[in-house]
Amino acid sequence: MMKRILLFMAIVMAIFSSQDVARAASVDEAGKMLVVYYSYTGNCRQIVESLTAQVEADVMEIEPAEKGLHYEANNYALGTQLLNAINAAPNDAASYPAIDPVPITDLSGYDNIIIVTPLWWSQMAAIMQTYLFHYGPQMAGKHVGLIVSSHSSGISQVVADAKRLVPSAVWMGDALWIKASNHANRAALIQNWIASLDFAAGATAAVDQLYITIGGVTQQATLVDNAATRELVTRLQEAPVTVTLNSSGGFEIWGPLGFALPTSNEQVNAQPGDIVLYNGSNICLFYGSNSWSYTRLGHIDGLTESQLRTFLKAGESNISVTLSITAPAAGIKGDVNGDGEVSIGDVSALIDVLLGGHTDTAMADVNDDGEVSIGDITKLIDILLNGESA
Repeated sequence: MMKRILLFMAIVMAIFSSQDVARAASVDEAGKMLVVYYSYTGNCRQIVESLTAQVEADVMEIEPAEKGLHYEANNYALGTQLLNAINAAPNDAASYPAIDPVPITDLSGYDNIIIVTPLWWSQMAAIMQTYLFHYGPQMAGKHVGLIVSSHSSGISQVVADAKRLVPSAVWMGDALWIKASNHANRAALIQNWIASLDFAAGATAAVDQLYITIGGVTQQATLVDNAATRELVTRLQEAPVTVTLNSSGGFEIWGPLGFALPTSNEQVNAQPGDIVLYNGSNICLFYGSNSWSYTRLGHIDGLTESQLRTFLKAGESNISVTLSITAPAAGIKGDVNGDGEVSIGDVSALIDVLLGGHTDTAMADVNDDGEVSIGDITKLIDILLNGESA
């Protein structure tokens, strides 16, 4: 009983410790920042100048492809027309007005992004909506802030537009509303707003290694550097991810990750060992070849096609695959799922081994009798209950 009480106390202390560590970063500790803005009357440009006097950031201005238009003329006829076209078909790229090519097309190097936009008739300016429609998906998982300039209208619909166009962002705090009556006081408003934000801390050295564990066997893979892999690494820094994949098409095992990643799809001639993202939320590991529109993630190192087929259990179903950025500890009897520790999850994995008739999982032979049998479940449960090392 005392052992269980001490264990409970240790868990509680660990929870509180992790909460302390996970505090928000201040602006001084923040990672690389981008300020992206559109300015029609010049007010947003002045806001950006006041903002960048207080934070270190790269700055990018969004400009319409067609110059000299007067969106407010004839009782706001043109501006209203542009917004109505977006509202009629918000998922159609053709609904958005054209913008000039932007100088920064890859947002993967930025931890924090601040969007500065004017309000057009209660909505986000159509020009900024075009930019976010095309580049908002790259902001998934990043810390994003919003500043809105208006004459006097409230900004709730602009906030809604931003969340529609950047659905997977980590919003750093409430949007800052700078209206005509307090525009002259913008520097103080921005200073107070910055102090309230939950910035992402500076990024640590890039992680380019992925460890894939299947049936107690771990292989190393090298990741490419893009928005998808950066988001994947961020998730794996919290904990390894275990997915269930199935063979398909005679060339891959694939299945849902359980979460979406940013996409940068291209026509890929996938080869044995390639790791790709399909439809934004499915991972594919190749032991053969296929050509399709994928986002590249990486490549499994050092295995022949024959070895890949064995490692990936080509042709099988319900394959448990664990992804990690740290190599799991080797040789731990009872670590059936290959996550580097002996836990309750290994009981389920061991049952799967027994039901599936697999005999190639060395860590499943918990009692060291040379075979995987029901006796190993008894031994594993005994280890978990008594807190002994496997």
